[in-house]
Amino acid sequence: MLVDTHTHFYDEWLLPDAEAAIQRAVDAGVGKMIQADVDSTERPRMWEIGLRRPGVLFQMAGLYPGSVTADNWRYELDQVHSIAAGDTRSEPGMTDIVAIGEIGLDYHEGREFEKEQKEVLRLQLELAAKLNLPVNIHLRDAWEDFLTILKDTKHLNLRGNLHCFSGSYEVYQEANRYGDWSVGIGGVITFKNSKLATTLERIPLHHILLETDAPYLAPVPYRGKRNESSYLPLIAQKVAEVKGLTREECERVTTENAQKLFNI
Repeated sequence: MLVDTHTHFYDEWLLPDAEAAIQRAVDAGVGKMIQADVDSTERPRMWEIGLRRPGVLFQMAGLYPGSVTADNWRYELDQVHSIAAGDTRSEPGMTDIVAIGEIGLDYHEGREFEKEQKEVLRLQLELAAKLNLPVNIHLRDAWEDFLTILKDTKHLNLRGNLHCFSGSYEVYQEANRYGDWSVGIGGVITFKNSKLATTLERIPLHHILLETDAPYLAPVPYRGKRNESSYLPLIAQKVAEVKGLTREECERVTTENAQKLFNI
């Protein structure tokens, strides 16, 4: 069995045939999938889909950095705290969460809300520590600031995964000075010109997780098309090749890693 540690069945691109996509994934050997949260506008669809397949779909809760503005972040963060506290009035029908995520920093479209993003990230890291939950980290063009925040929050003894990892081995090492951090490996590992394989060769197997980030970043031969969790075996095969493993060994260890980190 494989575990997709980061997917979005509620995304508009996947939503029209989410049920069929979930079943295709199960048929492909992906027995568990974790949906990453974004914000209050999309969360109700995430809960609704998750409730259809208990034991197969699991949910995170968190405020995505790209959704942070100066006007909305306090309201949005209140919703995350309410969910984490188990307040079903804020999200009727919600399920237990397995992580705080996806959270982080994203300066790709600019740094207008840099201050707010940093504050939101710190508060959500504190929430995860309080609840003894792992975190799922999204980063774009923000590694330096993220590592500074990790250093400042070292006392929280954080654990989690660096979603869609694109950093260097040195960045991976630095992050692990301040917590217990795995890397999420997705479709990019299959891209012809990707440098990720060289980095992955040096990262210990016990810190590697598999993900799709569906419906985005589809692996070869589906690159540029809609991604889905059923393509995870293609990623597993490439990771196995990079690490010099059989597909079966890669599947076994990465699944154990995911089950241990997310307690699923």
